[in-house]
Amino acid sequence: MRMDRGEERQRASYAWESCPAPLPSSNRSKWVRLNVGGTVFLTTRQTLCREQKSFLCRLCQGEELQSDRDETGAYLIDRDPTYFGPILNFLRHGKLVLDKDMAEEGVLEEAEFYNIGSLIRLIKDRLEEKDYTVTQVPPKHVYRVLQCQEEELTQMVSTMSDGWRFEQLVNIGSSYNYGNEDQSEFLCVVSKELCSSPNGLGCEPSRKAKHKEEEEEEEQEQEEETEAEAEADAAEEKGAANP
Repeated sequence: MRMDRGEERQRASYAWESCPAPLPSSNRSKWVRLNVGGTVFLTTRQTLCREQKSFLCRLCQGEELQSDRDETGAYLIDRDPTYFGPILNFLRHGKLVLDKDMAEEGVLEEAEFYNIGSLIRLIKDRLEEKDYTVTQVPPKHVYRVLQCQEEELTQMVSTMSDGWRFEQLVNIGSSYNYGNEDQSEFLCVVSKELCSSPNGLGCEPSRKAKHKEEEEEEEQEQEEETEAEAEADAAEEKGAANP
């Protein structure tokens, strides 16, 4: 069967259009193919060299690393491709984005293999924050009810310490006669923060609560010093007025 020259030119044209034009040598050196556990990733040398001391940077620069290649020329890396995707994206834009079912521990293991320092620090910080949140137990409060007379009330409230706080004062309406004076009795409700550790044992108040208590104690001491100074000044003025 013979074809005329027009059909030959048309078929030659189709054959030329179906074959992609080869990339210039500069573009071929810019892109790198990685075969990670059977999955091929395509990226640039610039991306892989974001971490200068990483395995990937040394690999694409050919520094002291002997890595086999597949039939397409991609570097063969015997690691899990599932966790390599987030690592490659981190090198691209500097953010760690994980699927909800992906474990950070798995990404950390791969990041340590590839020696990506900034990613290792980021994941460890996340894991430490997560562990701290899990171990935090809401604080509990212990309440006590103290019975006292009116003349003892001020002293009892002012001398409360060791984390105890005044909550409520209830006049129980009872009175006893001491000579010509009636002494009312009160119920004083106080509380103390008691946080529970994960093993069920009590522990000291939280750091925030301790800091607040220290501030209140300092304020109370300053008030007492101010009152003492005022009383001393008043005594001196009285002594000066009455020599």
